[in-house]
Formats: sequence, structure tokens, C-alpha cells
Amino acid sequence: MYQKILMPTDGSPCSLQALEHGLDLAKTLGAKVHFLYVLENPAQAIWIAPESVPYGMELLEDLRKAGEEAIRKALDLARAKGVEATGEVKEGVPIPTIVEAAKEYDLLVMGTHGRTGLDRLLLGSVTEGVLHRTSVPVLVVRCR
Repeated sequence: MYQKILMPTDGSPCSLQALEHGLDLAKTLGAKVHFLYVLENPAQAIWIAPESVPYGMELLEDLRKAGEEAIRKALDLARAKGVEATGEVKEGVPIPTIVEAAKEYDLLVMGTHGRTGLDRLLLGSVTEGVLHRTSVPVLVVRCR
């Protein structure tokens, strides 16, 4: 049923729980997995004063390194479970970037903290945003 699974990750413990679950499913189904880390450029997300531009470039590079590390860990986990996997760091806005990438896959596997109330309002949820915008089935793993 599911042969190509997209697993967006941000490298967080919650995301790693979702990856574990998704990789177990992929192994059972014999599916291929693709990990995606969306790197949101801070200069596009927030206003940066001209004097902070040099640090902004350093911040972007630090975020890129974090993304590459998250993908490396995900690929190591897939290898350890015997699941065929690829991964990439892609620059963009998380929700539309994931929704666009999902068009190539049979299933999305994502984690969520399950926040409610003010936390949900203030912090938002990439997973919820993707759920409302994609036609691809989404397996949501609630973090413990």
C-alpha cells in the first residue's frame, strides 16, 4: 500500500519518536523512506537589523549544520533498522515545503507534541498545518 514514505524531521526528540515509528512501519511494508529537514531562513522569517546581518549569515549556517546533523541521525537510524532511505535539507517555509514535497509520496509520518490552548496558539503546529493542506495520508505520532 505505502511504498514511498516522507518523514519530515526537525531533529527534536519528538521528531525522532515519529521516525522510529515510521521506520518500523517502512520495514514491515518494505517501503522506501525520504527524510526532509526544512531550513527556514531566519532573515525571511523575522526582521533583522542591518547591523545583525553578519550574525544572520552565521545563524543560517548553524541552522544548516543542525539540519544536516538531523538528517545524518535519521539515515543512521534507517540503516540500523535495515530500511532504504535518503534525506535532504531544503530551504523554505516548513508547511508549504512539506506539502509540496508530499505530492511525490504515498504517506507522511510526522510527530506532534499535542499542545493545546495558549501553547498551541502561540507555538503553532507544523504537523497540523500540513494535515490541513495535503491530500496525502498523514500518520501523526503523538510524543510521550
